[in-house]
Amino acid sequence: MHKRDVLVAWAFVVGLWFAVIFVAIATWDLAPTGGARTLLLIGGTIVLIFNTAAILAMLRHYREDRDFMYGLDIKFLDESRGLKTGGRR
Repeated sequence: MHKRDVLVAWAFVVGLWFAVIFVAIATWDLAPTGGARTLLLIGGTIVLIFNTAAILAMLRHYREDRDFMYGLDIKFLDESRGLKTGGRR
């Protein structure tokens, strides 16, 4: 479960970078001046940096609390399976 969550988080980061870069390229000619383009690039860069840093911090906390968080998930999944099979394992 942890590996899948980490992969999904990294996929989100990569997708975000591609999306912001695509929007910057697609809308480049819409900015009225060079100053506006610079401001938009700085804003997009700040968004990318802060979102990437937030995901990295989240992954670090996941790693620190992995046993607790996923241990509860596994416990409840096992109990759920037990209820579906009528208590038989």
